[in-house]
Amino acid sequence: MTVTLDPELRTMESKRIKVSEKRQITIPKSFFEKLNLGDEVECFFRKDRQEIVIRSPRKETEFSEEILADLIEKGLSGDELLTEFKRIKAKVRPAVKQLIEEAELTVRRTK
Repeated sequence: MTVTLDPELRTMESKRIKVSEKRQITIPKSFFEKLNLGDEVECFFRKDRQEIVIRSPRKETEFSEEILADLIEKGLSGDELLTEFKRIKAKVRPAVKQLIEEAELTVRRTK
């Protein structure tokens, strides 16, 4: 079923689902398959829109190859390479989260 929502959301595929007494939902099979979901998902609450967003988890290896290539190019190896890789990798997720928050804030300001 296609439902036309406000212009910002364009058209989306939509299904009404029940919430159990334990606040559980079942993701429709077609959505599950289209998103290629596994045994874990990421779940976000968007306060500004009063929405819950469910998506496949981002792979933990994001940017790993780029980080390693950069460190090797700088001449690091062995324990020094591993230590620096771990230090930089620990900063990636918070940095991406901050970028997303800043982008969402920019979008809200332009409305």
